[in-house]
Amino acid sequence: MVLESAMATFARFGYRKTSMEEVARAAHISRPGLYFLFSGKETLFRAAVAQALDRDITAVEQVLADSGRSLPERLVEAFDQWAGRYIGPLASDVATVVEGHPDLLGEIVETMPRRFEELITDAIAAESGRETALPVARTMISASIGLKHQAPSRDFYLERLAVAIGLLLR
Repeated sequence: MVLESAMATFARFGYRKTSMEEVARAAHISRPGLYFLFSGKETLFRAAVAQALDRDITAVEQVLADSGRSLPERLVEAFDQWAGRYIGPLASDVATVVEGHPDLLGEIVETMPRRFEELITDAIAAESGRETALPVARTMISASIGLKHQAPSRDFYLERLAVAIGLLLR
């Protein structure tokens, strides 16, 4: 609850304008209670982002493990869990605040995207072989990034991404 409230508050006000007081109010705890849990705003921010990315990776793992669905369906949903949920008014604010402060986040900004790439690559390799899986996965990720910046809505993103995945899996 505290980390979700923190993430929403950072998204709403931005990192610099977010105060520990505001986060405490949003989380319905006292400011001293928040400081008991987190030594400062940077630590809180890092923990909130780490939790969000862990949640996203766990969702991606679950989606890709569902062998009862086609690979294109699983890939579209995996990308939705990883990037699609961050398209839209408040959601894009979350992505903006995270992407705007890589210096505060440390290695997580590299390890989590790398883990996502590994998951996508493994899912493709299971169906079409290892030799082309990595370049196809990387191209899908590039398409996703481009679409995320163009997309006026999550639905638009998902429609276009489904087309790109379909073309890349031919």
